[in-house]
Amino acid sequence: MKYNAIAMLLMTCGATLVVNAQDDLAKRASWTQPSAREVKEQVTAWLKLQTLDEATQEELDARWADDVLPETGAALLEHVALTIAFVDLEVRPIVELCRGVSPGRLTLPVEVLIDESREPFERNNLRLYYAQWLAQHSFYDEALEQLDGLAHEEVVDPASLLFYQSVVYHRLLNKDNCLVSLNLLLEKEHDIPRRYLSVARLMEADIKPLEKDSLDEVSRLMDDIRRRLNFGRAGTRVRDEEEDVIAKLDKMIEELEKQRQQAQQANGNANGTLQPSKPADDSNGMGGKGPGNVDQKRLKNEAGWGNLPPKERQEALQQISKDLPAHFRDVIEEYFRKLARDGGN
Repeated sequence: MKYNAIAMLLMTCGATLVVNAQDDLAKRASWTQPSAREVKEQVTAWLKLQTLDEATQEELDARWADDVLPETGAALLEHVALTIAFVDLEVRPIVELCRGVSPGRLTLPVEVLIDESREPFERNNLRLYYAQWLAQHSFYDEALEQLDGLAHEEVVDPASLLFYQSVVYHRLLNKDNCLVSLNLLLEKEHDIPRRYLSVARLMEADIKPLEKDSLDEVSRLMDDIRRRLNFGRAGTRVRDEEEDVIAKLDKMIEELEKQRQQAQQANGNANGTLQPSKPADDSNGMGGKGPGNVDQKRLKNEAGWGNLPPKERQEALQQISKDLPAHFRDVIEEYFRKLARDGGN
């Protein structure tokens, strides 16, 4: 009986280990990086659908010979992009831009990237290739347009897809999608390029604490406004972000004002003075040692804006902005200008 119990225990532990190993394997296998040989097979299948002359076919055979195939995902993506540009002259300007052959410009025939007459293999990999360049040059909105909807199984370099999706979501303050992409990317932390791993860890640590309506979020929004203005963009998106920043700053000032009033009330109570939260009943006498003289107060908006006097309001704004980089104060100054335009309301 004793030996049977031991055997049953060992079998149970062994089964548990197998299940755990299978679970770990399933978690790691949510995406895979295709090998150079697998990518070559995809390229070969795509080339069969193209009309090629003999010289072009010979050149491509040489480029995709087994002994010259790139090993890494990024290099394979570059190799695929060059092959596509060699065959399809219409997309060549995009590839030349990304390789630095032509001057940086966005007036490109990007409509070919959504042209459904082209094979998905060509469109998807070129979208990723172009999105990399866009993200590297801070065109995050345009990069998101190219990356949106791409799945890791549709490209030859899924690690780069997940990495640049994370970068774009991070820069555009899309916390939830950023963390999803980062989690997928880090499933293969031992297989992805070291630079991807290092930056991914930094992005994860940076965006996890981000809270809505926090000073951190305001600072990032200001940074995004500055980036867009550097590109000469002052359209609806920028104006909306500026309005959002002003609204968030206003909310912070109101919170500081409430805290200040609560502190003053607490100090008054601590000093023995009365700070009632509601008017006294007519029949009740109230305590206190003042002479009982009350000055008439004219009820009109002489403070200019807000409930605090201007000097104290300025101190509140300085407290909010003291941890921000100097160039972000331009946006805070816009807060004052807007309030002045609105008549101090």
